[in-house]
Parts: sequence; C-alpha cells; structure tokens
Amino acid sequence: MIKTAVARRYAKALFGLVDAGQIEATRKGLSALAEAMLNSAQLKHVLASPAFTLADKRDVLASLSQRLGCPPIISQFLAQVIKKNRVGFLAEIAEEFARLADQQQGTQPVDVSSASPLTPADQDQLRSRLREVLRRDVDLTFHTEPRLLAGLQIRIGSTLFDSTVRTRLSAMRILVTKE
Repeated sequence: MIKTAVARRYAKALFGLVDAGQIEATRKGLSALAEAMLNSAQLKHVLASPAFTLADKRDVLASLSQRLGCPPIISQFLAQVIKKNRVGFLAEIAEEFARLADQQQGTQPVDVSSASPLTPADQDQLRSRLREVLRRDVDLTFHTEPRLLAGLQIRIGSTLFDSTVRTRLSAMRILVTKE
C-alpha cells in the first residue's frame, strides 16, 4: 500500500514536469529502466550497496537512461529518486506513469487471457465490445494460458472478470465440499 502511494506521488510529479510531446518517450524510458533493474543483478547491487556513493548511483542511472534513449528530464528525476532512496520503487513508478499517460490519452489498458489463442476476428469483436462498455478506446494485450481450460479472464485495472472453466470448477468444488 505504501509502495503504491509513493510510486503514485513520484509518477504524478514526473508527469507534471514532462511536456505533452515527451510523455510516450518518458513512458518507454521508465519501463526500460525498470526492466533493466529487474533483470540485472549487477545494477541492483550498485543501487542497493552503501559502498557506492549517491553520485556514483546517479551517474550509472544517468548513463543507462541516456543509452536507452530516455528524455533528459528522466536523468534529473532519477537523481531525485536516488537522493530520496526510492530507487526500489522504479517499477511501480513506471506503472503509475503509464496509467497516467493512458488516462490522458483516453485509453484503457486491458489484459485478456484465454486457454487458446483468439482469432483476429474474435479479438476485434472483443475490442469493439469493450469500447462500447467502457466508452473509451482500449489497448488490449492478449495472453494464452492453457491452464484456464476454456473461457476468458479480462483484467481492467485492478478488476478481474473471470469466466474461465477452471474458476467455475474451483467454485463448484468448494460448494460440493462444504456440504
């Protein structure tokens, strides 16, 4: 809870500083930095170790952000994040920033999971139905998870709509074992 509140506060601050034309580049840059932190044990070590000074940490992240093609504002933002010892929140900050960017564009990110791949026609039908229901443009991401057996899981923000056979079977099992 605290991590989300801190991430939201930092994302809003950065969002307020970024020009409208640089929002998407900033979004991609933050996501790339967060991914680099998740995948690189060496980077995690440098950022977490007290053996490295704040200036060292700032230089490492500034160099990395420059190589990733991030806008210059990110280097200044990262310096502040390092100074306040909030580098561990970078992934959450990137998620919150992406949410703010989607809000401004009027799009809603939606994750759809199914047991087997959906045909392009099914994807288009689902996209248009979600646009009608949500009354805004949607950015759909499709996942295939065979463990679902059949049906769909649709995640819109923190809300999950689950019509999968696996979930229904689990609910039936619970109901049957109660009696």
